[in-house]
Amino acid sequence: MSGNKGVPKTYQEFKVRFPKLAEAWDLTREASLSGPLDEKTQLLVKLGVSIGAMREGAVHSAVRKALQAGIDAPAIEQAVALAASTLGFPSTVAVWTWVRDVLK
Repeated sequence: MSGNKGVPKTYQEFKVRFPKLAEAWDLTREASLSGPLDEKTQLLVKLGVSIGAMREGAVHSAVRKALQAGIDAPAIEQAVALAASTLGFPSTVAVWTWVRDVLK
């Protein structure tokens, strides 16, 4: 994302309050981008990990970033459907609501 557009205010405030943690986080993120996966695949993997970890904020963030990268809603929705057999129905419905928060 360019600048702070779409970045939650709380995240921005955290980075200002803890600049060393923010720097370490940025380095970790940069290092994880090295490899053969293209950007859209990386974003869908991040979405899948966020779904599997049941992290609402991370799911919101992953969906926002996926949309900004041109990944369409059906592909994002398929990521939720793929998780169903592992997460179970109640967890998948919960994740579905988080995805819908952003897709609306």
